[in-house]
Amino acid sequence: MFLTALLCRNRIPGRQWIGKHRRPRGVSLLAKQNMIRRLEIEAENHYWLSMPYMTAEQEYGHASVRRAQAFEAIKAANTSKFPPHRFVADQLNHLNVTKKWS
Repeated sequence: MFLTALLCRNRIPGRQWIGKHRRPRGVSLLAKQNMIRRLEIEAENHYWLSMPYMTAEQEYGHASVRRAQAFEAIKAANTSKFPPHRFVADQLNHLNVTKKWS
């Protein structure tokens, strides 16, 4: 009885490779090398991003003119697609042939 319980207790329940209580996969040498390579690339990116190309004063508002021009171009393109305004007075002007009541 105790021998059976002793031999069967280290079993992984259910499917071995999926689920909450799955068997942990071993870390291979290739996985370690890939992780080291990714961390080196990330460290290099952090190094280059830590040195700004422009100062904070130069960076503030440097693209506001270009963004305003782009917005005006988009607004002009949208209004060019829109039909011109129509007024009720222009639409019903043909009914003003005679005004006998005035």
